Amino acid sequence: MALELFGHPFSSYTWKALIALYENDTSFAFRQLDPDHAENGTAFAALSPMGKFPLLTDGDLVVAEATAIIEYLDAAHPGATRLLPGDALAAAEVRMLDRLFDNYVMTPMQKIVGDALRPEGDRDPYGVEQARAGLDRAYAWLDRALAGREWAAGVGFTLADCAAGPSLFYADWTHPIDAQHATLKAYRARLLARPSISRCVEEARPYRPFFPLGAPDRD
Repeated sequence: MALELFGHPFSSYTWKALIALYENDTSFAFRQLDPDHAENGTAFAALSPMGKFPLLTDGDLVVAEATAIIEYLDAAHPGATRLLPGDALAAAEVRMLDRLFDNYVMTPMQKIVGDALRPEGDRDPYGVEQARAGLDRAYAWLDRALAGREWAAGVGFTLADCAAGPSLFYADWTHPIDAQHATLKAYRARLLARPSISRCVEEARPYRPFFPLGAPDRD
C-alpha cells in the first residue's frame, strides 16, 4: 500500500515532512486537509491522536509528528539522501539542531503569527515581544554555528535542514533576519534553492494571501 501524507501545502510542519519525501523522490499520496477535501478530513480525524498534522500512514501504520515521520522514512523507506547519519554522535547533533529549529525558530515564529490571528482585544504584545527577542537570540546563535558549513550539521543535507527550511522561510517573513547575520541569510538562500524545498515554496505560493502578517513580495 502506498504511503499517504495528510497535511496542507502552506503548513510549515507539513513542509518539513514533504521536504524529506521530495528529497528522495519517495512515492506517496498527498491527502490535503481543507474544506474542499472533506473526505481527507474525515479519514484524518479517525487517525490523528491530537488532531495535528502532518500525519503519515504506511498501510496500517500511523506516524504522527514531522520529526518522527522523517526518522521513519529514513529507516523504512531510505533513499540516496540519508537524513540521519549512521554515526551515533553525528546523528545526535542532527537531532539537536532539529529540535533547535523547531523550538527556538518555529515556535516563536508561530507565536507571532498566531497572535496576529487573535481578535484585537485578546492579543498578547508582551508575548510577541518575547518571541521576537527569542528569534533574535536564535538568529545570532545560528549565524555563529553555521560558519563554514553548507548544511546545518556539516554532514550533508539532513533532518536538521528539513526543519530549517520552513522555520527560516516563515521566520524571516515574520521577524526579518538582520543583515549582520550574513551566514544565516546565505544558508536560508541555499535552502530555498534546494529542489526539495523550492518545490514546497511553489506549491504553497497560491495560499500566501492567508498569511496574517501579509506575505512579503519576495521568495
